[in-house]
Amino acid sequence: MQNSIFKALAHPDRRNILSLLRSGPMLAGDLAGKFESSWPTVSRHLSVLKNADLITAERQGNQILYRINTSVVEDTAGALLAFIGISQNDNDEDYEEAAE
Repeated sequence: MQNSIFKALAHPDRRNILSLLRSGPMLAGDLAGKFESSWPTVSRHLSVLKNADLITAERQGNQILYRINTSVVEDTAGALLAFIGISQNDNDEDYEEAAE
């Protein structure tokens, strides 16, 4: 796993951006409106997330639509679980037992 992912996740505003994008794609301006930071600061956060491949950007005319890259986020979560000694299969079994 790349260090860029962990560096990207280290800042609370970047984690908040990912949280906002969980509900669906958002335009850059709409994302920036959710933060008290200046537009250049939010833009830098988006750039860090994009460089870490945690989000994707799609230009739509003069606007940019951002989406969470769920496969990278899921891989990162799996790696973190493995790091602390929990396999993803263990979690799947726990969910199945809870459903019964």
